[in-house]
Amino acid sequence: MPAPTQFTEFIDEHVDSFIQRLANAVAIPSISGNAQHRQDVFKMASWLQGELNTLGVETKQVDLGKHVMDGEELQLPPAILGRIGNDPRKKTVLVYGHYDVQPAEQSDGWDTEPFKLVVDEKTGRLIGRGSTDDKGPILGWLNVLEAHKTVGLELPVNMRFCFEGMEESGSEGLDDLIKSETAKGTAGFFDNVDCVCISDNYWLNSRTPCITYGLRGLAYFKVTVSGPARDLHSGVFGRTVHEPMTDLVQIMSKLVATDGTILVPGVDDMVSAADAEEKKIYDVLDYSIQDVEDAAGGKIALSDDKATVLMGRMRNPSLSLHGIEGAFYGPGAKTVIPASVSGKFSIRLVPPQTPDAVEPLVFKYIESEFAKLNTKNKLKIENLHGGKPWVADFKHWNYEAARRATELVYKRSPDLTREGGSIPVTLTFAESLGVNVLLLPMGRGDDGAHSTNEKLDKSNFIEGTKLLGTYLYEVAAITA
Repeated sequence: MPAPTQFTEFIDEHVDSFIQRLANAVAIPSISGNAQHRQDVFKMASWLQGELNTLGVETKQVDLGKHVMDGEELQLPPAILGRIGNDPRKKTVLVYGHYDVQPAEQSDGWDTEPFKLVVDEKTGRLIGRGSTDDKGPILGWLNVLEAHKTVGLELPVNMRFCFEGMEESGSEGLDDLIKSETAKGTAGFFDNVDCVCISDNYWLNSRTPCITYGLRGLAYFKVTVSGPARDLHSGVFGRTVHEPMTDLVQIMSKLVATDGTILVPGVDDMVSAADAEEKKIYDVLDYSIQDVEDAAGGKIALSDDKATVLMGRMRNPSLSLHGIEGAFYGPGAKTVIPASVSGKFSIRLVPPQTPDAVEPLVFKYIESEFAKLNTKNKLKIENLHGGKPWVADFKHWNYEAARRATELVYKRSPDLTREGGSIPVTLTFAESLGVNVLLLPMGRGDDGAHSTNEKLDKSNFIEGTKLLGTYLYEVAAITA
């Protein structure tokens, strides 16, 4: 059932105001992983709640408690819960999104100021941190609400909202909230939810919309090597003491091979190899090695075989090295031996892997490799956060509604994909509420989420808003 023309026409007529709303959101540097920006995350929560209230949504902020980050105790950002509509004749759709973002500084390599939305009129790109991950998609839902409220259209479904401010830092506190809110039954915000829709991922490429039914999980680790009581002069102490950086680099080099093979014994072995029939699933997707390399900005794909590369993203685990803290970084030549250095890496997990199953393998292996170094330095390993992988039933009516909506808006059938990223809350919603969860992306595969010059194409922001609204009408029309 197509969305009413009053809805789609309103979207087309209010492009500028929608972009201004996105600019207002991007301007708030809600970086959850940086203690110095914690108040900005709270500011973003209040701004978002205010927007929802203006659009007629009943909301409440939920205190999620405190946590320790980098040795400092901090108040967790609140979850924003909302609801609008309580018609027992209608289906109820729960929408999830996150209002926190990854760190960004212009010195990282941005062409523009990360927290000032730049509209590139030539390319139609809306450039700014959070534009596609996940502020743009969240605001797409707000745009849908505004259109219905202003035009005087009744929403075709009841809606529930759950927005959090810690997704980029492990969604701390959210699982417990979902479980406790669900336990309240009709007194909770998740009463009578029929399905969940999340828009926090991307098309495989820049031309073909998709619907996503699976996500990899995550186990994020920190390895610290320390020795001297303070930084040392390399001219005085070089080749006289065990150096923490040397030991750490040795350890990090033994985690993953250049072809992507995970070197931690037992991790890759948990996942069975794909047979010929499964490989055909990936062969038919509208995706190419050129798409990979265009998105990456370099001819660096691990293989020339399309199915192999896609399975590396969707159905196989991966291990990535992320950085080293405590070491010298910057202009000039600083000749010190760092007293303590920490390396961070993560493993993206697929069924049947879980963080709990992978952690002991990682700890045992690193401890074993560290012992081989015969060093007098000290080792510390931490599992900072993680989440289980998730796979949904893509034959469910929720997916059929999303497929129909995509065809109505984009005039083509969407690809059906699994995704390489991690959104741990998807599995929590599925298990706690006992309903189908759907990922319906707004952005393109070249948006650069988590990277420099993150963007959301104007056409995806506007047509994506129409898609979200049309999806609600398809949910209402389909027979459950």
